[in-house]
This record gives sequence, C-alpha cells and structure tokens, in this order.
Amino acid sequence: MIKDITFISDTHCREHLIKNEDLIGGDFIIHSGDISGRGKDYEVFEFFRWFSSLTQYKHKILIAGNHDFLFQKDSDVARKLLDTYPDLIYLQDSLIELEGVKIYGTPWQPWFYDWAFNVVKEEERKEIFAKIPEGTDILVTHCPPHGILDQTKSGIKTGCRELFIRCMTIRPIINIFGHIHEAYGYKEFDGVHFINASVLDEQYLMKNKPVNCKVNLETREVQFV
Repeated sequence: MIKDITFISDTHCREHLIKNEDLIGGDFIIHSGDISGRGKDYEVFEFFRWFSSLTQYKHKILIAGNHDFLFQKDSDVARKLLDTYPDLIYLQDSLIELEGVKIYGTPWQPWFYDWAFNVVKEEERKEIFAKIPEGTDILVTHCPPHGILDQTKSGIKTGCRELFIRCMTIRPIINIFGHIHEAYGYKEFDGVHFINASVLDEQYLMKNKPVNCKVNLETREVQFV
C-alpha cells in the first residue's frame, strides 16, 4: 500500500507564502506544529482556514508546537475553533488510523525558553513518550529526537533523548517533526525515516519546501517527489 503524503512544519502565520505548486495533493498533509506566532486565537483560526482550504488532500492532520500556547493554556477555545473545521484532525497524545495508516501525534519537548508544551523532567517525558503505541506508522512530534536533525546554528543539540529511545523501540516508518528550523532535512537511521519539515529558516523566512513523498507501508520505503 502506497500513500502520497506532504509534510510541513513551523509555518508561524506564514503559511500563505507556501507556493501552491509545492502542495501537490494526495492522501495526507501532516503539520508537525508551530502553526502560530504566540498561539493567539486569531492566528490559530487563520491557520485552520488555510489548512482546510487545501482540498487537494483527503486528510489534513496537525499537532501543536511550542509556539501554540492556545492548545495548552485554553484548550476549550482551541477545540471550539477546531469544531468550525470538522475536516481537520488534531492529535495530542492520541492515535488515529486512516486508510490503514496509524498516525500518532504528541507536542511535548524538553525545556525550551519557557514556551508551550515544555516538560523539564526526563522521567515525565519518558512517561509521555511511552504512550506512543507499537505499530505506529507515522509518528508526528514537534521536537526532534536527540541527535537527529536537532542541531541549532550555534551547535546545540536540542532533541529529546527519551523520544529517541522510544523511536528506536517501536520503529515507526516515519518520525516527522520541526522545531529547529535550520535543521530542515531528512535522515534515515536504523530503518526509521526522520524528517524535519520546517518550512521557515532561522530568520523566519520562507526558505524550505514542503516535503512530498510516497510511502510504501509494506516495504517501509519512502520516495521523495
């Protein structure tokens, strides 16, 4: 079974700058967080309106990121906004299976400048990521696993060790994330395909393209298009 999937992340209210020809359509478009600047309700609503307009995709899935305070501080408001767009699927420590594809989303990360969804204690992060079930095909996180496309321009590795351990335990086909804009790219490690899909660079300029690919669920092959 082959699925056409587009991955994006870290649009930060600049989603309208993505070129239409780079959103080629398919089975899924998945956004791995930081849809907003400061998590204001109007920022979230504008993103939802844009995301919902991408009718070339059958399924539109997102998680929150460290800028998306609304989902953590006022989740009731976020849910009401989501109810306005029933075609959007929001995951927060939850799993959905669509067309035979199991997708799990979680927004948590190690401490990062007092932004949203920070978890300081390693044991707490370990408990959170232990919830990611075996058999997950696509794991959607905001932060990278430690040592995988997680290095800032100053050389600091910001990824999560507990997430890396869980990834290597359950071995999803893909772990999609963002968070560290300058680490945009792809890496395969021990049969897991890691994708940092941040479309903005570290200066918040639209630099990187959405990641379009064909995913073979039987062979675990990922072909970029």
